[in-house]
Amino acid sequence: MSHGVTTRKDPGTGGSARPDLINAVPVRHPWRWVGAAVLLVLVALLAQSLVTNQNYRWDVVAKYMLDTRVIAGVGWTLLLTVLSMVIAIVLAITLALMRQSDNPLFRAVSWVWVWFFRGTPVYTQLVFWGLVATLYPVIALGVPFGPSLFEINTSDLVGNYFWPATIGLALNESAYLAEIFRAGLKSVDGGQEEAAEALGMRKSVIMRRIVLPQAMRVIVPPTGNETIGMLKTTSLVLAVPFTLDLTFSTNAIANRIYLPIPLLIVAALWYLLITSVLMVGQYYIERHFGRGVDADSPAPVKVTPAAHHAPADGADTTDARALTGEGDLPGNRGAGGDGR
Repeated sequence: MSHGVTTRKDPGTGGSARPDLINAVPVRHPWRWVGAAVLLVLVALLAQSLVTNQNYRWDVVAKYMLDTRVIAGVGWTLLLTVLSMVIAIVLAITLALMRQSDNPLFRAVSWVWVWFFRGTPVYTQLVFWGLVATLYPVIALGVPFGPSLFEINTSDLVGNYFWPATIGLALNESAYLAEIFRAGLKSVDGGQEEAAEALGMRKSVIMRRIVLPQAMRVIVPPTGNETIGMLKTTSLVLAVPFTLDLTFSTNAIANRIYLPIPLLIVAALWYLLITSVLMVGQYYIERHFGRGVDADSPAPVKVTPAAHHAPADGADTTDARALTGEGDLPGNRGAGGDGR
């Protein structure tokens, strides 16, 4: 049996041979259908379990989904997330610049900061910030080993432990973001900075106009992930102890009505909803800074129509090069500069 291309003579072309059309058979993928069938069966079983299992108590979930205590917990959780990330970003930018500084003291301080806060668990750090009033009952400002000029009671600053929780989360997060920012800054070719310095640009202008716009393409995706991680890390602020966040609020209701599963579902649904909104925002930010580089976000092209030159009044003829501007292009000028 021959596997080559068969030919036959066509009477209409003087008997010349031409190849027959290939009978192409598409590649079959039976295991794709098997995998899809297994997944559909598993999804159907899960859906049946969610609908028929009375222990989920969906009526309780619907009752407390918009409860005022739960909504207040969502608000406190968002506030913790936003403030902690803002403080962490400011600290991380400072640490990343210090790490790239020519000053060895700045580099050492930045390295030690990242080493300490990445090397200790966030739960341990939060417990420490909850005990800061015990460790330092009074914060004084004055002459070392001399009289104090200003004193403040630490317990007055602690209050409901919101600020210790915020500072604890922010300091821990700053260490991770500092490495992300440092990687983004190092992703920009150093030759661009050298070229900008050769043009007389200041370092601050180079950083703002050249380095950061390119580094943001590398910085934004992991920073978005860290923001989502921060949202879920706020569930650990009970270690401070801060007792107004979403997780503690739902747990308090569950302990009162002795139904932990429905309230856990309430907290999970709220975290999923907030995370989904953050992911949408992250997508558009990535698309903005990835213009011209990523395939999903091409650079905008502004098309400007060519200008039309009207002939002067009283002129019978007009030079074609004057209408098109061809003679004004540098590449169209001869040695005499007349466009020949």
